[in-house]
Amino acid sequence: MYGFDSYVAIGDSFTEGLNDDLPDGTFRGWADRLAEILAEGRPDFQYANLALRGKMLDEILEEQLPIALEVKPDLVTLCAGGNDIIVPGADVDAVAARLEEGVAKLREAGIPVLMFNGPDTKYLSVMHVLRGKVGIYNAHLWAIAARHGAKMVDMWAMDPLHDRRAWSDDRLHFTPEAHRRIALRAAEVLGVPVADDWREPWPASEEPSTWITSRRSDLEWTKAHLLPWIRRQLKGESMGDGLSPKRPALAPLLPLEQIDPAAVALPADPLLAAREIHHHAS
Repeated sequence: MYGFDSYVAIGDSFTEGLNDDLPDGTFRGWADRLAEILAEGRPDFQYANLALRGKMLDEILEEQLPIALEVKPDLVTLCAGGNDIIVPGADVDAVAARLEEGVAKLREAGIPVLMFNGPDTKYLSVMHVLRGKVGIYNAHLWAIAARHGAKMVDMWAMDPLHDRRAWSDDRLHFTPEAHRRIALRAAEVLGVPVADDWREPWPASEEPSTWITSRRSDLEWTKAHLLPWIRRQLKGESMGDGLSPKRPALAPLLPLEQIDPAAVALPADPLLAAREIHHHAS
């Protein structure tokens, strides 16, 4: 209805949908929510979500990008590089240059691209130390979007994401309500009318934060999330090891439980995977 009959989402845990939990233990997330908005109940609308938690930029460009280029959907959303820039000593400029290579390939293929910049971490205890890196990366992303004619969802400027209720306990992933607002903002950038407003203020908080509760929260977060992340980095492990994308092929927008995994199982080679997508979507 709005010029989008097919949509492929590529990226990491943000696009996979952590921590927008569904009853069966899978994740919904802003990308699924955006697909639902674009589909508007149309049975012919095709959607694939190749994103996977823990993926670094090179993995996304090598494993997911070729599939998007092969099937040439009406829309690709791309948010990547966040896992790269938070690593101590990361070269933010180099990460941005690598991302631009992917954006350029998509645009050269005539595929509309919707990008996402990083949210402002100023209001997150401990995580605010990443604010400078995120700000530099965002400046690169705006320049990349301008050079290649991509659209941008400016999460840095989304005031509702400055509320701690937008963030899960791990301080890296969003809550279901934040995912809902991000999907609405993405639809707005694409020019798709929506009934709800992502700018709507949060209800008044009934849980005042004190210095003691904040420090206790910091300690709990360090033990539950930071230390395990450091251990994974040292071992070269990823949260996504052994997992597969939840919607690996362009297919009608059905609930996940109605998708036959055997019908969309993908081979390891991305180009072979793309051919499988064409086969199952035709």
